[in-house]
Amino acid sequence: MIYKLLGKSGLRVSELCLGTMTFGEDWGWGSSKDESRKVFDRYVESGGNFIDTANLYTTGTSERYVGEFIASGRQKFVLATKYSLSMRKEDPNGGGNSRKNMVQAVEASLKRLKTNYIDLYWLHAWDYMTPVEEVMRGLDDLVRAGKILYIGISDAPAWVVSRANTMAELMGWTQFVGLQIRYSLIDRAVERDLIPMAREMDIAVTPWAVLGSGVLTGKFTRPESGDQSMRHKDKKTGEGILSERNMTIAREVDTIADEIGKSSSQVALSWLRQQPGNIIPILGARTESQLKDNLGCLDIELSSGHLNKLSEVSQIELGFPHDFLREEFIKDLLYGDEKNNIVNHRN
Repeated sequence: MIYKLLGKSGLRVSELCLGTMTFGEDWGWGSSKDESRKVFDRYVESGGNFIDTANLYTTGTSERYVGEFIASGRQKFVLATKYSLSMRKEDPNGGGNSRKNMVQAVEASLKRLKTNYIDLYWLHAWDYMTPVEEVMRGLDDLVRAGKILYIGISDAPAWVVSRANTMAELMGWTQFVGLQIRYSLIDRAVERDLIPMAREMDIAVTPWAVLGSGVLTGKFTRPESGDQSMRHKDKKTGEGILSERNMTIAREVDTIADEIGKSSSQVALSWLRQQPGNIIPILGARTESQLKDNLGCLDIELSSGHLNKLSEVSQIELGFPHDFLREEFIKDLLYGDEKNNIVNHRN
């Protein structure tokens, strides 16, 4: 495992992050405490130091397990957790991005994690209610109080993130250094605005659902898997994911995996790891064996030919204005006859 800088910060995190939404069986599909410990230990043995959880994951059990697992070596771990999702459904202030929920949530997380600070605190999802300045000033106050060290944002529009960081820069407040988004071969919508924004603003990207909720593991495409159900739904979004497009992408992943003698999961993860920018995939595993297989992606470097095949089969339309601005006619209008003689070092 090598280490990367988290966005524009000086924080060093392992090139793969361990997601712990599966820690605990409260939701009916997670891992027991013993199996969660095995997953954690396997990740640490591989050199991992970046642990991601959230207040709501398995109704708080995930944070409690993580806090216990890191206790003996707290200083060496980069601990990340989140706020925004409601822990008290009957309370109108029990969720959302407000300063009130932020303060209540961070104090509750610190207790469950049994620590006095959080390395990276994520806003979990944009609520479209709280003013950007309230969020950024509130998070900056928590940094100044020493309760959190860095901040990130998850599941939010590009305009929100860019406005927030620009405001923070102008006001001298703490800026987001991490962006958590859904990103995989079967879901590349973030390439329209979120990924370019992150590269421009030097924000690290930590993708979730990197295996497309299992579609890219081969379990729905290989006959021996025994699960061909077209009704499978993503646990987070509830969306049907076994469309013909997604199955075509998954079969291409399988083909390349067979060619190089690796698993489908390892190929899909390698494609993601080899995308340009500061990409740090989040691995979520219910068993130690699943995590072991996923970690095998560190030993793979896909060829340009394989990368191109995967990119082509999963290509999306960027839409307006992106595709429009790439048209040769528009380039002629913008740059004139010298368009091919201009070197753009920012591209």
